[in-house]
Amino acid sequence: MLTLLYTTWDPSTGIHLGPITLHYYSLMFVIAFGLGYYLMTKMYRIDNVNLKYVEPVFTWTLVGTILGARIGHVVFYQPELFRQDFWSVFLPIQTVPEFKFTGFSGLASHGATIAVILTTLYYSYKIIKKNPLWVFDRIAIVVAIGGAFVRIGNFFNSEIIGKPAPENSPFAVLFPQQSTEYGAIVPRYPTQLFEATGYVLLFILLWVLYRYTNRKYQQGWLFGLFFILLWAIRFFVEFLKEPQGDEFIQFAGLNTGQVLSIPFMIAGAVIMWYSQKNRITQAENEKPD
Repeated sequence: MLTLLYTTWDPSTGIHLGPITLHYYSLMFVIAFGLGYYLMTKMYRIDNVNLKYVEPVFTWTLVGTILGARIGHVVFYQPELFRQDFWSVFLPIQTVPEFKFTGFSGLASHGATIAVILTTLYYSYKIIKKNPLWVFDRIAIVVAIGGAFVRIGNFFNSEIIGKPAPENSPFAVLFPQQSTEYGAIVPRYPTQLFEATGYVLLFILLWVLYRYTNRKYQQGWLFGLFFILLWAIRFFVEFLKEPQGDEFIQFAGLNTGQVLSIPFMIAGAVIMWYSQKNRITQAENEKPD
């Protein structure tokens, strides 16, 4: 009898509802944003902030995440799409060689981060009229747990997989549905789950610090810590990942994802240092209007 030393991951494409299939990746996105909305509402209640400000931050974060992640992927990993199929960069469609609805696929967390920073600045200055670092501290908590669900969605899709793993490794997983771009179908590291686990632990840490310490009154401290740890998780997991598209940004043996993570970690350290000048009182933290 043949005994496999590794796990085989071969799930269905999604939940079939008659003629419609709810893909697991899309479901994970829905869960991520639904949970994010719940957490932002809970934090605004804790901080005695008018709940009318929850919906705008949710809307701007949703737009920034999807468009930023998509454009970021194309810029960093697949720039030829601007020439070959321009509209597919911005819309969930394919026009070459034929028109087809594809949904948003090919998303980069670095691009999403940049876009969410820009949309949050607009929200902070024009809508809630608070220090952007105050808003970033709370969005960081939401993004940490949201990122975990997105990586679980990648696991369901058998994408962003790891490098080949020894068959006797306790982490070896076979992905029969993996894309041909990764080469031979052999046992690989489930790097999606490694990242997801790291993000869950990061969420727990940030939530405990927010809920049970005074760090939320030091505007930017939680956000800076989030930047350092999230991109450190991404940096180290990249050692086990297969390349995503063309790795045209490389330095000192580091791949594109690692090179792009370094500036974010440095920025996190700077933000934590700068947060010392942004302490507020509990009364200043509230916006009850």
